[in-house]
Amino acid sequence: MRKIAFLASHNGSGMRYLLEARARGEVAFEPVLVVSNNPGSPALAYARELGIPAVVINEKRCGGAKEADEALRDALREHQAQYVVLSGYMKRIGPATLSAFPNRILNIHPSLLPKFGGPGMYGMRVHEAVIASGDTVTGATVHLVDHEYDHGPVLAQAEVPVRPGDTPESLRERVLAVEGPLYLEVLQKMERGEIDLEAFGDSVAL
Repeated sequence: MRKIAFLASHNGSGMRYLLEARARGEVAFEPVLVVSNNPGSPALAYARELGIPAVVINEKRCGGAKEADEALRDALREHQAQYVVLSGYMKRIGPATLSAFPNRILNIHPSLLPKFGGPGMYGMRVHEAVIASGDTVTGATVHLVDHEYDHGPVLAQAEVPVRPGDTPESLRERVLAVEGPLYLEVLQKMERGEIDLEAFGDSVAL
């Protein structure tokens, strides 16, 4: 059974969806750790309620970006994580962690990458940019994480129509509704051997 660690800065809605799906028997994995850079993250409290180890790792506590990166890598190794799933994690993954988990770190982004991705494109900013562009379709993307923001190989996408009169808030809610199921679909396909992360070779290596 795959051992998965989650990284979440705030609510961790994707993480919650996957843990609930696991409880329903829709996917099999062992949650071994939840990490947040935010001491007040509700994701940490949620994890502790379920008995999942939960820790805070950030630059302030560790004394710098390099130290925080190494602490994250070490925590993931200590808890024997095989895969790392990001759920609204607002920090770039550093080189130590990337090197320790090549082709093993997954992220979900609230757009159809490569559109509306990259530095500064997160949260409501993405949906504001989609509406301003006049695009009629947006969605969500699950991808492997590399050293650039929202850049690694795409594993799956789900489309969401942009409706006349949409606001960033209304669009966000509809995109959010497909994110959990899309993440679940990817994990299920990994479980069935339909997605093989090894096939990406060194594509996300530094």
